[in-house]
Amino acid sequence: MENKMKILVINAGSSSLKYQLIDMNGEAVVAKGNCERIGIDGRITHKTGDGRTVTREVAMPDHAAAFEQVKQALIAGEGKVIDSLSEVSAIGHRVVQGGAKYDRSVLIDEEVLRDIERYASLAPLHNPAHIQGINAATAAFGKEIPQVAVFDTAFHQTMPAKAYMFGVPYAYYEKYGVRRYGFHGTSHRYVSARCCELLGKPDGEGTRIITCHLGNGSSIAAVKDGRVMDTTMGLTPLDGFMMGTRSGAIDPSVVTFIMEKEQLTPRQMDDILNKKSGMLGISGVSSDDRDIAAAVEAGNQRAKLAWDMRTYEIIKYVGGYVAALGGVDAIVFTAGVGENDKGIRAMVCDGLEYMGVKLDPAANDVRGKETVISAADSKVKVLLIPTNEELMIATDTAAIVKGN
Repeated sequence: MENKMKILVINAGSSSLKYQLIDMNGEAVVAKGNCERIGIDGRITHKTGDGRTVTREVAMPDHAAAFEQVKQALIAGEGKVIDSLSEVSAIGHRVVQGGAKYDRSVLIDEEVLRDIERYASLAPLHNPAHIQGINAATAAFGKEIPQVAVFDTAFHQTMPAKAYMFGVPYAYYEKYGVRRYGFHGTSHRYVSARCCELLGKPDGEGTRIITCHLGNGSSIAAVKDGRVMDTTMGLTPLDGFMMGTRSGAIDPSVVTFIMEKEQLTPRQMDDILNKKSGMLGISGVSSDDRDIAAAVEAGNQRAKLAWDMRTYEIIKYVGGYVAALGGVDAIVFTAGVGENDKGIRAMVCDGLEYMGVKLDPAANDVRGKETVISAADSKVKVLLIPTNEELMIATDTAAIVKGN
């Protein structure tokens, strides 16, 4: 079974369902795809490991219908990669919010499902979709196939209370679980573990690492001895530094001030902070780094301001985490922007020169490839490590199914 184990990795959103089928023998991606516009009209894009691509417009009223399309794409037609669903050993689900209860991945049972639903108020856009995905997977594949929940928040549960508590009345923590949870945990876990291996300390002991997950949504984590000490995202993914459309941390009075002036409801204000702020809100151009880079090149001052603000905030957080860790051995860049934008890596590292960070410009001239980008005489090692959350989910799922 071990050599033939294939894991189906699922990331269910409110109107989408992304998937990868990974053969754990060689950790090869057999197929991957995305069901989009679920509940609207529906489209599936299915790509095989050997280069075939199938795209179909097909009605998907709900996630159950989407799963039927995934099944058909895997076992039939131009994109067929397996002979039957019995070849799928288990399903691993990305689940955004596992609260303080789940500090590791777990086999899904009725209690776990209830807990995911219970934490939905902390992730209203994500957890309900994950429940739909899990139920749809059960309907499509049957109850016999084991399913595993891999929580975005799990890796961050090693934070001490001094890092995860907010300075609001303690009763809100007791009543509603108001605290810092952190997100992108599967990514931070993957790249920090890989960094430890590259540092020659696979168990993580004695390491101080700062991982920078930079994308449209972004977060930074301070990892000591392989365990998270602090992270930028908070109760929700809105906290931290400025992102594509998210404001990041701001004076809370800004929220009440704007709400009062503009006569906004909490939902409207939430929409502004999550979807209309950040790089988009400042630049007025786009939330996409490529568009903003082009605008900066064309002399757009607001785009330049957005660029400078985010870079400044990243440098501040990294500097703060160096203090929190009592020093740093390595800084890791990952995710869409971190892996592909040599400019932002250079600007952040330039701002850290005071502590001996020194980039090798030639080594930094790379996209999406695991490499050390710091100079030989840099006091801190700087690395680009492409993240692989799907493989992390598949690895956890395989281990749990095998009873490890």
